[in-house]
Amino acid sequence: MRRREFILGLGGATIGWPLAARAQQARKLPIIGVLGVSTAANWAPWMAAFTQRLRELSWIDGSTVAIEYRWAGGRADAYASIATEFVQRNVDVILTVGSAVTSVQKATSSIPIVFAIAVDPIGTGMVASLARPGGNATGLSTQTAELASKRIELAREVLPDLRRLAVIANLDYVGSTLEIAEVQSLGRKLKFDVVVLGIRRAEDVPRVFDALKGDVQALYVCPDALVNANHARINTLALAARLPTLHPFRDYISAGGFMSYGANNSDLFRRSADLVDKILRGANPADLPVEQPTKFDLVINLTTAKALGVKIPETFLLRADEVIE
Repeated sequence: MRRREFILGLGGATIGWPLAARAQQARKLPIIGVLGVSTAANWAPWMAAFTQRLRELSWIDGSTVAIEYRWAGGRADAYASIATEFVQRNVDVILTVGSAVTSVQKATSSIPIVFAIAVDPIGTGMVASLARPGGNATGLSTQTAELASKRIELAREVLPDLRRLAVIANLDYVGSTLEIAEVQSLGRKLKFDVVVLGIRRAEDVPRVFDALKGDVQALYVCPDALVNANHARINTLALAARLPTLHPFRDYISAGGFMSYGANNSDLFRRSADLVDKILRGANPADLPVEQPTKFDLVINLTTAKALGVKIPETFLLRADEVIE
């Protein structure tokens, strides 16, 4: 090769490298829109599990994928505007939970939706069936209402004299109304009274506690975005009222919660990353079956039990997946 041709070729290559690099950077990364129904702090352990699994699947935020977060702070009226923003941003997939799915589906019928947690995706109309969702949404179903009997069964082992149970729930969330009905049915069957403490906004939480009459022996907590954003406040008020709380998730029993039994949410968010991965690689959510939880946790907060004067049998503690001391 002549010296002049070599120099020209080398110069061309030098020019070509930055052009290739700029082209690589200019290439649009797929976007995951996260519609967080609660707060960033409350979702932090769940998002850590989600993003860790994405990294294992080669989806690295800022490198191979872009993740955009929006937080509703427990306000259902914020879901629609966040969903509309994601549609305008033309995101590739939206990750959320069951309480927000209907709002997202009203905003788009084409952008895939993955729900990491949903109480009853069939009953609430998110999917046609678990095996064949049929629309633009799929995810993981906790079937929380169906676990109510197990949760109360466990509670009665440590509270054998339970005769009057309060239930706090967001009355605007369909999943909560289904769970209330299940608890009321159990009350009739097992001969204990059920008092419903209905809330629709954060300001209602102290009000329902102020209106609570005596003789209630425990508080059953139905999960949703509003409760998630206010679970620490609920636990604090319940502890002040000397009420053991029965929660669906381990994440809810911080700040004085008593007991939880239900699906492991971090595991559900981790598994939701696998569904997001499949969709980003071309799968149709209509053909991806809704999955069931495989990991359930029984957690006891022994510090709260001692503060309430509740004696937990040693055999019960040995069955717990975690004891908080």
